[in-house]
Amino acid sequence: MCGIVGYIGTRQAQDVLISGLAKLEYRGYDSAGVAVGDGACIAVKKKAGKLANLSGELAESPLAGTLGIGHTRWATHGLPNDTNAHPHATEDGRIVIIHNGIIENYLSLKEGLIARGHTFKSETDSEVLAHLIEEAYAGDLYEAVRVALGQVRGAYGIVVTHVDHREIVAARTVSPLVMGVGEGEMFLASDVPALLAYTRNMVFLHDGDMVVLHDDGFRITDLAGQPVERPIDHIDWDAEAAEKGGFDTYMLKEIYEQPQALTNTLIGRLHDDTGEVNLDIGLDPQSFKRISIIACGTAYYAGLVGEYLIEQLARIPVEVDVASEYRYRNPIVSEQTLAVVVSQSGETIDTLEALREAKKGGAKTLGVINAKGSSMTRELDDTLYIHAGPEIGVASTKAYTSMVSAFVMLALWLGRARGTLDETQARDLLHAARELPRLVEEALAPERVEQIKRVAEKYAHARDYLFLGRGVNAPTAFEGALKLKEISYIHAEGYAAGEMKHGPIALIDANLPVVVVATESRLLEKTISNVQEVRARSGQVIALLSDGDTENARHADDVLYVPRAHEMVSPVVNAVALQLLAYFTATALGKDVDKPRNLAKSVTVE
Repeated sequence: MCGIVGYIGTRQAQDVLISGLAKLEYRGYDSAGVAVGDGACIAVKKKAGKLANLSGELAESPLAGTLGIGHTRWATHGLPNDTNAHPHATEDGRIVIIHNGIIENYLSLKEGLIARGHTFKSETDSEVLAHLIEEAYAGDLYEAVRVALGQVRGAYGIVVTHVDHREIVAARTVSPLVMGVGEGEMFLASDVPALLAYTRNMVFLHDGDMVVLHDDGFRITDLAGQPVERPIDHIDWDAEAAEKGGFDTYMLKEIYEQPQALTNTLIGRLHDDTGEVNLDIGLDPQSFKRISIIACGTAYYAGLVGEYLIEQLARIPVEVDVASEYRYRNPIVSEQTLAVVVSQSGETIDTLEALREAKKGGAKTLGVINAKGSSMTRELDDTLYIHAGPEIGVASTKAYTSMVSAFVMLALWLGRARGTLDETQARDLLHAARELPRLVEEALAPERVEQIKRVAEKYAHARDYLFLGRGVNAPTAFEGALKLKEISYIHAEGYAAGEMKHGPIALIDANLPVVVVATESRLLEKTISNVQEVRARSGQVIALLSDGDTENARHADDVLYVPRAHEMVSPVVNAVALQLLAYFTATALGKDVDKPRNLAKSVTVE
C-alpha cells in the first residue's frame, strides 16, 4: 500500500517527486525516499519516518536531475528504518527500483541470488527485484524487467531506472499504478491526486501491464511483450479537492464534505415521481436467490447496514463476510448468487481476492466503489460508484456514509424490481434518502459540533469505551467504536445492545463511557431498556438521540442530539456524530488523526 511517484521530462525531478509523495503519504509513512538521475549517475536519498524528514534533508542538499522516482513506505518486510526504505539499488548503484506490494517467493529467490554472489543491504522483499533485474540485464532495461518479473509471485507496482537509459520502466500486478501524460514529460503514481498539479490526462494501467516512459511518450505491453492499448482519460477532479481547504486536518475537512459527497452519490438516481431508482446496473435483480456482501474494516460495517436494508426492503437472504476470511472458507456460491464487494479504493487486496473467489463459483459481481479505474472495477460485472471524491484521511468518513447511502439505493432498486416494495413505501424512502445531504448539513451545525467536542473532551482520558446500537444502527455502533480505536487508540468495542447482557455487561462500572445509539426507531423502547441496564451498574451513558427527545434524555449522563431521520437512512446521520466524537477525542489527546499509527489508507497487501 506504499506510494509511488515517477517523473521524466524537463522539470527538476526532485520537486515533482516530493510534491507527489505529499499527496500519497496517506498510503504509508514509515519512510520515504527518492532517486534522481542527471545522465551521469542516479543519486538516492531516503529517510525513516514521515516525508518531512526527507524533505528537510533535500532542502539542505538537493538532488539535481530531470528523471526520478520516489516512494513513501508502509512496512511489510523489514523494520521501518533508513536501510529498508525505498528506493533500492544494485551493488554498483546502476539499477534503482521502488516497489509497492509483496513478493511472496522472495526468500527462495534471495537465497539463490546470494548463492550466485549478490549482496543484500536490506531486509525487504523488494530488494530481490533489483538483483533479479541486474542478472537479466543485457543492455535492454525493459527486457530485463520483463524477464525478472517472470520469476516472482505476488503483488507489485514496480518502477525501475538505469543510469545508462533515459527512460523509466514500470509494471503492475494487483498494486495500482496510474500514468500521467504531459507535454514533453511523463508521470507515474499510485493514485491520481499525486499528478493533478501537473496533468489531468491519465492512463490507468491494468494487471499485467508494463510501460516504458520517455520524455516524449510511452508504450505499453503485457508481460509477454505484446503491445497493449489503454485509453487516456481526462480527470475532472479539482486539485484543491485533495487539499485541506482551510481545515486543520483532512479528516475534519472530509467530515464536513459529507453533504456534498452524499449529493454526488444520490444525484440523478432517485425519482420521486415514480418511486424508482436508476442505478444504471445491467444485472437482472430477479435472478438472485441470495446476496453475499464482502468487505473489510469500515466498508464491512457499511455492508452490515446493507444486509439489514436489503433483507428488509427486498426480502433476499444476505450474508456479510470479512473479505480476508471469505476466500479461505470455501464459500457456497452459484450463478444465483450476487457478490457485492465494497471498497473505497477498489484496490483492497483481501476484497479483490474474495471477488475472484466468488467469480470462480459462478457468482455475478457488483462493486460499491469510490475510485474509478481501480483494479476491482475492471473485474466486476457491474459497479455502483459512490462518487465521494478523494478521501485522504486514513480513517474513512465520507466514503463510509456514501457507501451506506449506496446500499439504501441498492435495497430500494432490488425491492422495486422484485415487487417487495410498493410505490408508496418506495416514495417515502426515496424522499428520506434525498433528504440526507440536508440532514447531514444540519448534523454539522456549529452548536451540535461544539456539544460533541465538550463531551469528547470530558471522556478523553477514559481507557475503554462501549458502543451499543440495535437493528439497522447496530453497525453504527460498530463503526463508532472502530473510529475511536483508529485515531485515539482508546480501546473500544461495539455491540448489538441486546447482546450486552451476554458478556460485555461485566465490564460496566463508573469508569466506562457507554455510547448508545438511541435515535427514533421501532426498537427505541428496547434500546432504552439497555440504557437502564448500564445505569444500574453505574456506567456513564452518552446517548445519541433524535432532536426533541427530552423524555429519553433523562436516562443519560450526556446527550448528543442529531436531526430526526427515517429509521432506514438514520445510520448515515448518526455516523457523523460518532465521527466527530472520535475526532475530538483524538485531538484532545494530541493524536495525528490523518495518519494514525500502523494504519494506511489502501491495504494492498495480505
